[in-house]
Amino acid sequence: MLSILFVVIGMNVLISSQVFKSNAWREKLILSPYLIKHDGQWYRLFSHSWIHADWQHLLFNMASLYFLGDLILNNWIDVYGDIKGTGLFLFLYFAGGVAATIFPYLKNQDNSSYRALGASGAVSAVIFAAILWNPTMKLGILFIPFPIPAYIFGPLYLLIEYFAMRNIKTGVAHDAHLGGALFGILFVLFLNLDKGKDFVHLFF
Repeated sequence: MLSILFVVIGMNVLISSQVFKSNAWREKLILSPYLIKHDGQWYRLFSHSWIHADWQHLLFNMASLYFLGDLILNNWIDVYGDIKGTGLFLFLYFAGGVAATIFPYLKNQDNSSYRALGASGAVSAVIFAAILWNPTMKLGILFIPFPIPAYIFGPLYLLIEYFAMRNIKTGVAHDAHLGGALFGILFVLFLNLDKGKDFVHLFF
């Protein structure tokens, strides 16, 4: 059976590749809190997660989704079975993408010039679900030349994103990354509170 993960990745590639050719479609699907609030275009809460700025943006998100998405999907299939495990993964991805829009929406609902796109928020939800479920696995981060345990990587990543959100203007939606990450954490705690206890025990 074709993994649902490949279906999600394939949809991202297909939709994004079409948007690369059409600015009109990009504008129809991009996240605009202003249009959501003032024109009722609520579909943008979902549609922005399927389009990307360029191939580099798309490939980075899909590579992250592939490696850690495959891990958490198989974890949940092992524990909950094929149907429920796959359903939980899909909910994590879709709801994580929507949750990632909460901070940008609240901050920019009256800002007609704000635009955002990409699956980064949904991918952040998947990454942090995988981190909380597998806290002893080793992960790499750009400026550290060696892998570090996930229970160190996770808090470090959140601190970097928070600092960047408050202090650095790069056009990157750090608030969306944080929103997705927090959703991934909360979803795992809802499924299995002991995972949170294990993570805290390891960290401290």
